Amino acid sequence: MVWYRMVIAVLIIFAYVKIRKTPLALSKRLLYGFIFSGLVIALHWLTFFQAIKVSNISVTLACLSTGALFASILEPIFYGKKVVIYEVLFGLLVVFGLGIIFKVEGNYVEGILLALTSAFLSALFSVINGKYAQHTDAAVITFYELFGGIGFLSVYLLFSGGFSKAFFQISVSDLLWLFVLGSVCTAYAFLASVKVMKFLTPYTVMLTINLEPIYGIILGIMVFSESEKMSPEFYIGASIILITVILNGIIKNYKKVKN
Repeated sequence: MVWYRMVIAVLIIFAYVKIRKTPLALSKRLLYGFIFSGLVIALHWLTFFQAIKVSNISVTLACLSTGALFASILEPIFYGKKVVIYEVLFGLLVVFGLGIIFKVEGNYVEGILLALTSAFLSALFSVINGKYAQHTDAAVITFYELFGGIGFLSVYLLFSGGFSKAFFQISVSDLLWLFVLGSVCTAYAFLASVKVMKFLTPYTVMLTINLEPIYGIILGIMVFSESEKMSPEFYIGASIILITVILNGIIKNYKKVKN
């Protein structure tokens, strides 16, 4: 599914770039950088969907909410900013919340680790893109990053036996859903997220993305009620993580307004 949605997204972005007559010429340094970013986002999607596969939607989304805190750690490294003490304390609170989830959902350890890896990769991708978005057209960034992601996934599927006959047998209804995923949920969403990075910090972008676990878990319970019902302790741990992320954002906005 990831490979198909990326291919569809690249074709749409390519058409968009051509219609706008935006030049795609880049220096080798930028090209390699975008391809590396494509590798990062491809790994993010792979670990995300694998986490859902080996655990469930609720566990994956709860752990994915740590993305903003990963971004708050990575930003000082990439942008030369000072480490903020309260962010470290919030990080410890997140670890505490994850500890509760680990304790009561021990059978989902693999899924939790995969989801945390996915959250880290998402934060890394946002921090890297935050730099690129300042001086390069968002559509060009998106095109090359998705193209690089396709290249990585193609190699992975080739050596893992993923390119089987069944892989290319798609029903019309599946193709329509893949088109929606590739156009609206990938091409448009990806392009929009890169554009806003010209005006917002990677942390702020990640904080906004971290609202996904809130409505994602609710929708998961509504659609997949039985398989998504977790223990009360799980929701306590997930709430600690989500509240910590929200508090982090409130404090940052307060400091920004104050300054």
